[in-house]
Amino acid sequence: MAGSILTFMLALFALSVPVAVAITAASIGSVTLFGDAPLLVVAQKLVTSIDSFPLMAVPFFILAGNLMESGGISVRLVDFAKSIVGNIQGGLACSCVLTCMIFAAVSGSSVATTFAIGAIIIPAMAAHGYPRPFAAALQATAAELGVVVPPSIPLILYGVAAEVSIVDLFVAGIGPGLLIATALTLAVYLMCKLNGWGRNDAHGRQSFVQATERAALALLMPVVVIGGIYSGVFTPTEASVVAVFYALIIGGLFYRSLKIADLWPVLQKSVLASAVIMFTIAAAGLLSFLITRAGVPAMIGQWVAGAIENPWAFLLTVNAVLFIVGMFIETSAAIVVLAPILAPVAIMFEVDPVHFGLIMVVNLAMGMITPPFGVNLFAACQVAGIGLEQIVGRLIPFILVIISCLMIITYVPSVSIGLLQFMQ
Repeated sequence: MAGSILTFMLALFALSVPVAVAITAASIGSVTLFGDAPLLVVAQKLVTSIDSFPLMAVPFFILAGNLMESGGISVRLVDFAKSIVGNIQGGLACSCVLTCMIFAAVSGSSVATTFAIGAIIIPAMAAHGYPRPFAAALQATAAELGVVVPPSIPLILYGVAAEVSIVDLFVAGIGPGLLIATALTLAVYLMCKLNGWGRNDAHGRQSFVQATERAALALLMPVVVIGGIYSGVFTPTEASVVAVFYALIIGGLFYRSLKIADLWPVLQKSVLASAVIMFTIAAAGLLSFLITRAGVPAMIGQWVAGAIENPWAFLLTVNAVLFIVGMFIETSAAIVVLAPILAPVAIMFEVDPVHFGLIMVVNLAMGMITPPFGVNLFAACQVAGIGLEQIVGRLIPFILVIISCLMIITYVPSVSIGLLQFMQ
């Protein structure tokens, strides 16, 4: 049965059928043809897969990110980042990375980060003489921090799928997020020095004090949300609701950039994005149940245990497989399908499930910036007004930087779980 599901599903992928529809159709077809489970199980598993309190955080964080985008918060964060690093050559490009990291600390979404920050930073970089393809490639890559820096929607999905503490995953995401942000900043600085870009980036830069005053309430947002989670004041799901209300109050009452007329389009956009993710989770939950029922995880575990002798080889193999999977399957779908299968195998090799979660998320997030289905690429190209073929060449250095960071995260566990162990 498992083979028929996967074959049918891959055939539907080849026909460009949406991931959630392909998974559901393949699962229903297999149940109907082979009758290994009653058809009622399909409806039951589709519902129970999303009947989870932690998953309620997903639509709320998406809504919070969209409210931030419409409420003028992203503009102030860009100005704040420029006030810190904008006085050096390439400072505007470096501020793109810094802003994405700050924005990601609330939105939890790389696509939301791409649109919110890219709409401001890409035209600004073009006006300062940066090539638009470079600006778009940088924005798409830096926005990947949206799924690594907590609160991260993919980390929530991994926590639910692998039954791992979401709070622990959030704490573990801080180290990898800082590592990737630092590596990208250094790479961008060197590229600007070598190519002579960004010599006039200090023009139009606000003072640190002025920018901080304007962005103070926006900067307080991740402190309230993430601080509340780590201190135990509220759960990640409750934090997502707090983020929504905070974005509404700051954008509407204090900054006055968010109007009542803006709310309906923001809600529509958030509902559509949430529906796609939740449908994908429901479909993946059904698929996971059928694959587990067929004994696939146990067979994979036995095969891996026999074919691979040590954790280093296992992690290298998993990284290679996940990199390929991420190029063709959306990150959220890949996590909810593969996490229940791979996490138990990782535990067999004595790999910490929290550490393994960060490896999975960082690796699969690269699929957002690799052709042919990189969602960040399409978003950045749309904002920059360029074609996909123009951005691909500029992506290679950034992808190499992310791969280097992934290897460090993979083989130096303290990067991710070191802070968690310290706090315990």
